[in-house]
Amino acid sequence: MGCLVLSGILKLVFKFTSFLTLFAITTTISFLIFHYQLYSPTLKIIVPNGYKGTINLVLSNVEENILVVDSNGVGYLNEWTFEKTYTKPIVEQVNGKRVDTELVWYNPSTFWAYGKSCCLHGRKIESKSFEILPENSLKGEWYDAKNLIDLVDEKLVIFSKR
Repeated sequence: MGCLVLSGILKLVFKFTSFLTLFAITTTISFLIFHYQLYSPTLKIIVPNGYKGTINLVLSNVEENILVVDSNGVGYLNEWTFEKTYTKPIVEQVNGKRVDTELVWYNPSTFWAYGKSCCLHGRKIESKSFEILPENSLKGEWYDAKNLIDLVDEKLVIFSKR
């Protein structure tokens, strides 16, 4: 209904464009926004108070996502969430303080970095990650290198076959 109304308003502005063309354009844009909002969940990640470093959300066999990360910055995502998540998450410390201004992502087109860690029993672990930098630090000043293989719970991980 909203697309019909918006198309009618746009028809008044763009007099020489057909109503069907305007309706098709508004409908397409509406569906893209709807798809983006519906199929990419915005995760709420809870980190330990004062945590700085890499957050790794590992592909896992859990039914419910484990978004309260441990002291190593590791959380677990089920397959659906792992495949469908690309929006920037809400990140809070346990005490409720938001740390959104301290987040750094790696890719200009999507928030999440995708990685594989090798090897645990000859198999790889897939994860999505980003960093929480110390306040007032610049991107590139901080580098937090941890071996994800040593940090995950093997019972929860879905190992990569690729």
